[in-house]
Amino acid sequence: MNCRLYLCYVLMGLAMISCQQRKDTSASMEGDVQHERVFDKGNKISNDNFTGTAWLQMLVDADSINQNSVGSVTFEPGARTNWHSHPNGQIILALSGKGFYQEEGSPKRILKKGDAVKCPPNTPHWHGASTGEEFVQVAITSRIDGPTQWLDKVTDDTYLK
Repeated sequence: MNCRLYLCYVLMGLAMISCQQRKDTSASMEGDVQHERVFDKGNKISNDNFTGTAWLQMLVDADSINQNSVGSVTFEPGARTNWHSHPNGQIILALSGKGFYQEEGSPKRILKKGDAVKCPPNTPHWHGASTGEEFVQVAITSRIDGPTQWLDKVTDDTYLK
């Protein structure tokens, strides 16, 4: 099955799952509005590729037949990835909260629920939560031409610009 067709199936599946309105006991409070999680929060990320606290729930692991991985990442306020790139690019779907996305040499973008980003192949970028709000995203990453290339930490100056 080609990657585009598979991606369509993944996106349709995500849409169907989100329509089921699953309730998660770890729903977060933001002001007076309660937000239900589409996916479980997952496991705390404990590597040096992130600043702050982030959580990962793997939804689809890449394998020899389908080399796409899909994961839901929950960033606590202020948390973010290091600069990194993907040989085949990446797609980010914003599920809740307020986040940031920036490609090297471009201005930082604000991401909110319903936003989608298509990051080009081999383009250094970073993403994460805003300073005052949790951010939940789904990341779809092809592993056909190799793993993520992790780069330098995002400085506070860059993050806060």
